[in-house]
Amino acid sequence: MTISYDGDLTVSMGVSDIDASIEWYANILNFELLYKNEEIAWGEMSTGLANVNLGLSQLEKVEKGGGATPVWGVKDIVEAKASLDAAKVKQDGEIQHIPGLVKLLTFYDPDDNAMMLFENDSQ
Repeated sequence: MTISYDGDLTVSMGVSDIDASIEWYANILNFELLYKNEEIAWGEMSTGLANVNLGLSQLEKVEKGGGATPVWGVKDIVEAKASLDAAKVKQDGEIQHIPGLVKLLTFYDPDDNAMMLFENDSQ
């Protein structure tokens, strides 16, 4: 079994103030807001690079120097999870489903660097 990527990449970054961050990325890097979801404290911005977006996640505490989380787009997240399971890859629970938006799965490399897989769930 293999993971089938869909060609999209979203880099997720934790921020302390999502509105201020959206403004900063728009003004400084010319990124464009695609959407913001207040309910889950998440916004996504177009970077101007084909199929590469910046995801902003508002957190209560943001570690300085933070680090980004690559979020790889896949065609079938259930199949991708099965592939990770077969390889005994450490994961952070089950697939999260935000209806009408996305399905997510967090996993870790051998050094505990977090990454995520996502499957679009827009209808």
